Amino acid sequence: MMWSLMVHGGAGILRREDFPVDQAEGARAGLRAALAAGEAVLAGGGAALDAVEAAVRVLEDDPHFNAGRGAVLSYDGCVSLDAAIMDGPTRAAGAVAGVSAARNPVSLARRVMTATPHVLLSGAGADQFARDQEVECAGQEWFATPERRRQLEELRAKVDGWFDAEMKYGTVGAVARDAAGHVAAATSTGGVMGKRWGRIGDTPLIGAGTFADDRACAVSATGSGEYFIRANVAAEIAARVRLTGAGIGAAADAVLAEVRALGGTGGVIITAPNGEMAWRFVTPGMFRGCVSEGAEARAAIFGDEG
Repeated sequence: MMWSLMVHGGAGILRREDFPVDQAEGARAGLRAALAAGEAVLAGGGAALDAVEAAVRVLEDDPHFNAGRGAVLSYDGCVSLDAAIMDGPTRAAGAVAGVSAARNPVSLARRVMTATPHVLLSGAGADQFARDQEVECAGQEWFATPERRRQLEELRAKVDGWFDAEMKYGTVGAVARDAAGHVAAATSTGGVMGKRWGRIGDTPLIGAGTFADDRACAVSATGSGEYFIRANVAAEIAARVRLTGAGIGAAADAVLAEVRALGGTGGVIITAPNGEMAWRFVTPGMFRGCVSEGAEARAAIFGDEG
């Protein structure tokens, strides 16, 4: 049986004519590095769960993306990070929301899954859990890059600009299928630029932004979180696959159409236990990449790329 891996770095207002070449090249390099990290796990016979964690950790450490280092800033100028991970064969899951201590929130989410009876921890309690578990931590100086501070000040200067309504800065995620036929998903984000009042999106909500079930598929989502929550996007895609026999691409198209009807936009990556892979997005672009056994890795950003 063959393994497969997909990653994303967010979907949004990404048009070739507006996107600096150096930023595009840096993002593509980051996507390929994440694919390489996950591929190393899968090619060595490792589990899909380990592969998605490894891939997302790379994206969290890359300031080109809105997760971990380089995460967007809340209106108060601080990071507030969300992440989730889910295992397809057992449907075990872990998630964190509103955290600011763990260098790699996806690994903290996995620790929630493996070291507690819980699924979701938040805020100061989750940060204390990170320290209790001796998870590698980092300060605000690691997460908050000068470019993100500049973007926040630009946003604050707008009369009506109290959050990133255009979704210029997305989420990161990975889905994988290992050689044993099991799937897994992981997602991580800094949320929306300029968010207030402890806002939490779909990323750490199992079934909304992250879902994995060996009976159907693994899904990682990115987009306007409030709408993805209301449509329960990731679990709805999996339910259509499992209960109606729909293909993963068709299921994603139908659910994203519902998101658009509600007023939201975004995208998803999906992989199934049979090795089928698909990405779908209803935005001008999505940072995305894939690799599978016997095929070369590829990365793309804009809507006119395959």
